[in-house]
Amino acid sequence: MALVGCAVVYWCSLVWITAQLSVSQGAQYDHPAQYRYPFIKPASSFSSVPSSAAWVNPAAAYDYIIVGGGTAGCPLAATLARNYSVLLLERGGTPFANSNVSFMQNFHITLADISEKSASQMFISTDGVFNARARVLGGGTCINAGFYTRASASEIEKAGWDAELVNESYPWVENQIVHRPDFGPWQRAIRDSLLEVGVAPFNGFTYDHLYGTKVGGTIFDRFGRRHTAAELLASANPDNLSVLVRATVQRIEFDTNGKRPKAVGVIFKDENGKTHRAVLSKRARSEIIVSSGAIGSPHLLLLSGIGPKADLEKLNIPVVLDNGFVGKNMSDNPMNTIFVPSKTPVKQSLIQTVGITKVGVYIEASSGFGQNTSSIHCDHGLASAEIGQLSTIPPKQRTHAAIHGFKNRKRNLPVEAFQGGFILEKIARPLSQGEVKLSNTNVDDNPSITFNYFTHPDDLARCVEGIRIVEKLLQSKPFSNYTQLDDDVVERLLNMSVEANVNLIPRHTNDTKSLEQFCKDTVITIWHYHGGCHVGKVVGPDYRVLGVDRLRVVDGSTFFDSPGTNPQATVMMLGRYVGVKILRERLGQAARV
Repeated sequence: MALVGCAVVYWCSLVWITAQLSVSQGAQYDHPAQYRYPFIKPASSFSSVPSSAAWVNPAAAYDYIIVGGGTAGCPLAATLARNYSVLLLERGGTPFANSNVSFMQNFHITLADISEKSASQMFISTDGVFNARARVLGGGTCINAGFYTRASASEIEKAGWDAELVNESYPWVENQIVHRPDFGPWQRAIRDSLLEVGVAPFNGFTYDHLYGTKVGGTIFDRFGRRHTAAELLASANPDNLSVLVRATVQRIEFDTNGKRPKAVGVIFKDENGKTHRAVLSKRARSEIIVSSGAIGSPHLLLLSGIGPKADLEKLNIPVVLDNGFVGKNMSDNPMNTIFVPSKTPVKQSLIQTVGITKVGVYIEASSGFGQNTSSIHCDHGLASAEIGQLSTIPPKQRTHAAIHGFKNRKRNLPVEAFQGGFILEKIARPLSQGEVKLSNTNVDDNPSITFNYFTHPDDLARCVEGIRIVEKLLQSKPFSNYTQLDDDVVERLLNMSVEANVNLIPRHTNDTKSLEQFCKDTVITIWHYHGGCHVGKVVGPDYRVLGVDRLRVVDGSTFFDSPGTNPQATVMMLGRYVGVKILRERLGQAARV
């Protein structure tokens, strides 16, 4: 159990950024290369429509206003702009001149950057787990681990999607930004170990969701450069598309004079804090489409007056529509990880191999972050002491000072203690649910977010099964070359972890209760949270918001489950899918899009 005890790991997103890093990052935001396409401009360049205007020049109105230039918003905007005028509003900057976004070797730095201009926005759920939201054009595709894999056939059927159009929409994404991974030794060891312990058959390289072990796609090319959803905008008609970055939408405007509220425009602020108003065209089918993600979309609906009446009235938000389901039934796929230390350097890799088990867990792996001698004093990427969660410390004691003290205590650890890789165990289709609620009316602040990890007993039982599979992987022959730390090094790592008051995997692997406690104490995230605007509760099957005209939500907030092992492929597909659906409704089924 000693190696399993080394699994003192911490996933996602809080670190101290040095002054030098902050300066270098800040310089990137002013680089001219950030505006790769001519239709991308800063929000301050916008000519606002006065709220008192009795008449709006049709040229200043849009057929579609999309709020959120993320994983769904970019393909949706690119598709709709083939035939109609589109304004895409993104609260973050662009990824194009940011090396921490663009290169795999810098993957962990973006998550660690907690500055206001970072591509990621850290939040801590009320459960006490550190997490991150994307804040950049391209959304989660700019800050994730890059793995690309489709939803299962049963998930597509359950969602009620047109299978033929789904199978047209996935390749539209794949042909532009998806690559075959550069398959290294760590990923081969994971593949071979999964097969040895019975996660079979081997399905080779495939995007499809199949039981067994497979190698999936990646949005990192062979040079380690990331290709994001923002690049899908290149397929738009540039004459029809306007993209504003650093444009933070504060609320949606409604005309409430008719029988049903009707969305008419949005209020947003630019990078200088100046407020602007953008309006929809008066054409019958013009719409506002919210694609701000599983946190951002319910958050914006609530701020705009759509949600539980009592909650809105507490914050003096005018009620546009009383819907008690907005922000409810949120889920995050809980994850636990095992660190496998090594005395020899391990090539960097993010998620490439996955074991799709029949017990409701997915097994993935990463390697090679935090191996140089200087990084031992700074951060360790995917499972960094600084950017993870001190899960067993009460939330009020999880302070910057506590994490800083943890960093200081590990200065004397040998580099080998953080050299190696991680095996990741994620629960598929969690049954535990939480919610998003407003804390205040400031759109820049994170709402209150609760996931209630492992409150459903089935989730906890599956975690135990997953940890037992990981233990078998560690004892398999393919990992024999990676699990050779001296006893004193292991002991020093364990002692350091105890000092930091972070729970370890229990030493008695046959004690189910101990494994259950380990799952609870070391739960972390892989950023696959979803829900809050469910189909049938907040939106209809066509993603139109129920009870409101000219408003849709298209993103992961509409999902009951996170599709596939990793959702980005399906979220991008959904953006393209809905865009094509809308165009065919307006132009006819034979329309070329």
